[in-house]
This record gives sequence, C-alpha cells and structure tokens, in this order.
Amino acid sequence: MQTLVWLAGLWLSAFTSATILPGQSEAVFAAALHFQPQLWLAAWIAVSLGNILGGMLTIWLGRQLPVAPASSRWASWQRWATRFGPASLLLSWVPLAGDLLCALAGWLRWPWPMVLVYLALGKIARYGVIVWLLI
Repeated sequence: MQTLVWLAGLWLSAFTSATILPGQSEAVFAAALHFQPQLWLAAWIAVSLGNILGGMLTIWLGRQLPVAPASSRWASWQRWATRFGPASLLLSWVPLAGDLLCALAGWLRWPWPMVLVYLALGKIARYGVIVWLLI
C-alpha cells in the first residue's frame, strides 16, 4: 500500500507540473528515489506518464482556442514553432516555456501522433537524466 501511495503522489506531482499548476515533480521524484531507491523503475514510469498526460491536457486545452490567425502578436512563436514543428516538444519539459510549447502545439493543431512521440521522448529523457544522476 505504501508503494502505491508513493507512486500516486509522484504521478500527481508530475501531472500538475505539466500544467500551469505548480507541482515540483523533479524534487518529488528525487526525494522518492532517495527514500525508495528500489522503486526507481516504477517511479520513473509513474512520473513520466503523469507528466506526459499533463502535457497532453495542455495541448488539448490549446486546441480549444480559436484557430491561429495568419498574423498575430504571436507571429514570432508561430514561425519558430512551424520551423521546428512537433520536434520542438522535445523541450516541453522546460519550466514555463514547455507549457507554452504544449499550448502552442494544440493551438496550431499539430497531429496528435507526432505530438505524443516528441512530448513523451522529451519528458521521459528528462526523468531518465535524474535517475542516472541519483541511482
């Protein structure tokens, strides 16, 4: 039961961290690895899934906005995003900028499969670095 509580807490922290809500998932993940090092793989999976789902929620919310106009005050972000496309979501883990990238991906109506692939790769790799550093 205690393991389930650790993993649920990690998932919730990671999910909220991927939205505009504060979650501090890296600190919570590092603490979990410190106190429960035997759970490193399950913790990595839980925190990655929570963060990916939170990012997908932000993308879905971005899709609820009106279609992006051809010219707007966000034109520089649109040009940058269009240049790199869904691959820019490899940086979706970056605080604040990552949330904007996810919302932008939804607003620009990028295809879900590519969005999910790049979003997941970026977020899984970020937590993988933390595992590598601490285990």
